[in-house]
Amino acid sequence: MSKKRSMKPIRLHFTDDELSNHKIKKAANKAEKATNKAEKAVEKVKKQQKLLLDSDISAERKAKLRFGKAKNTEPEKPVLKKRPVERTVSSTIHNNIDEYENDNVGVKAVNTTEKTAETAYHVVDHSIYGHKIKSYNKAEKLVGKSDKANVNALFEKFKSDNPNASSNPLSRWKQKQNIKKEYAAKVSKGSKAAKAKSGMKKSASGIKSIGQKLANIANKKVLLIILLMASAVMLFLALFSSCATLFSSGGQVVVSTSFTAEDEDILGVDEDYTAMENALRNEIDNIENTHSGYDEYRYHLDEIGHNPYELASYLTVVYEAYTREQVQEEIAELFEAQYDLTLRTIVERRSRTTTNSDGSTSTTYYNYYILDVTLVNKGLATVIDNAGLTDDQKQRYDIILELKGNRPDLFDDIYTGGSVGTGEYTDYDIPSEALTDTAFANMIREAEKYLGYPYIWGGSSPSTSFDCSGFVSWVINHCGNGWSVGRETANGLKNLCNIIPPSEAKPGDLIFFQGTYNTSGASHVGIYVGNGMMIHYGNPISYTSINTSYWQSHFYCYGRLP
Repeated sequence: MSKKRSMKPIRLHFTDDELSNHKIKKAANKAEKATNKAEKAVEKVKKQQKLLLDSDISAERKAKLRFGKAKNTEPEKPVLKKRPVERTVSSTIHNNIDEYENDNVGVKAVNTTEKTAETAYHVVDHSIYGHKIKSYNKAEKLVGKSDKANVNALFEKFKSDNPNASSNPLSRWKQKQNIKKEYAAKVSKGSKAAKAKSGMKKSASGIKSIGQKLANIANKKVLLIILLMASAVMLFLALFSSCATLFSSGGQVVVSTSFTAEDEDILGVDEDYTAMENALRNEIDNIENTHSGYDEYRYHLDEIGHNPYELASYLTVVYEAYTREQVQEEIAELFEAQYDLTLRTIVERRSRTTTNSDGSTSTTYYNYYILDVTLVNKGLATVIDNAGLTDDQKQRYDIILELKGNRPDLFDDIYTGGSVGTGEYTDYDIPSEALTDTAFANMIREAEKYLGYPYIWGGSSPSTSFDCSGFVSWVINHCGNGWSVGRETANGLKNLCNIIPPSEAKPGDLIFFQGTYNTSGASHVGIYVGNGMMIHYGNPISYTSINTSYWQSHFYCYGRLP
């Protein structure tokens, strides 16, 4: 929920019949817990805002802005109070100077000093504001998580009420988006009246000058401290304004494009995310043990994995200097959004004919049970695109990801671009004699259509782009050679092939690698084109030599399709 909404958590109510559905009950419990946390945080903000400023110091102080009235049950975001009269003359002057101050550091120092003196009184205001905004932001974030949990619960109810409506990932995604919109619309209705009242109050606010506010300070020691602080700041700015200018124009850029968490936390969080992926992989590997008794098991599995730089860049934008413990709930939600594992029982009515001892035949009908196992990997990049980042956050995320947080050495595998280049693809002229093999020529004709396509986890078609096995599966199925293998992982493709020694490899064979990311068996696949070259999905789809130290260290085997 990226749009501004009422700071009042919504509590859902489900009937006992609805809660009899395990998935609805699980989602409803999570929503209930999230709402409880949000309500506690909002109540804390309300209590802070009910504290009134002393009204008996002077008659004039009674008119001072209060942080909320008892009748107002909607918390308002703390703001630094604007002072229009103070800024009418001085702001105009400073704004005009600002237009030219970059050409003269001395002018900038004087101008900045004047601004500091005029706003010295507000040092105390900033301190109070910082304390309140922290509580408000925490409450706002928890309300957002409550909304997300509510939407998930409503979506589970929708799927239960409409079992035939969620037949594929795209339709499920669209259905959930519709529920989000309906939910947001209902929430926004409740906050329009509160916003209108708040606007009327702001328009009627009183205005005081700096001189008037200083005159209202009863404690002379506080005034003396403020003046001393202003003098110190003026002296510092006059002496070191040039250094400050250099820092603001250089250091700030470096910080805003860098990972701000400690390496230990960045790597630890990625280990936790990988552990969840390994647990998912283990669950799939053991399905035939945990769901025994079926006559057949059919698998349609996307690859499992993520780009660690995408994860670290997203968490940096949302949490800044995050800790491993702090983001556990967040990465669990990202993981849940990235992967969708569904098990579906298919019952086919089959028959078998037997010949009796007297030569006659008899037909027996029976049920044939199939467990269809489907894993959809939407890709972490897709999940982040739909995570509700603001435009500024998205822009910063893109920059941090592009620069790898100024830490390109932190992670290194083919999917992060650490061992293969990104950007323009490498082309290769295949010897004409190799193209006399019609089957191989068909494969290359189809494969070269997608040179330069970017790498997308779980991608399996030109409309979504591809990952490595998605690309090879697509080429095999659409090259016109009569093959139909469906959507397989790299290891799944290996299992379909006849394994051959490297000395017998020829153009059109598949080449497999292991250990390119944390998974068992084959983790990467390409199409061998001869002369030590392959076409594969690195980032982007490209030709590359298999004789580099990286690919040689990860080589697994060659395979030939039957």
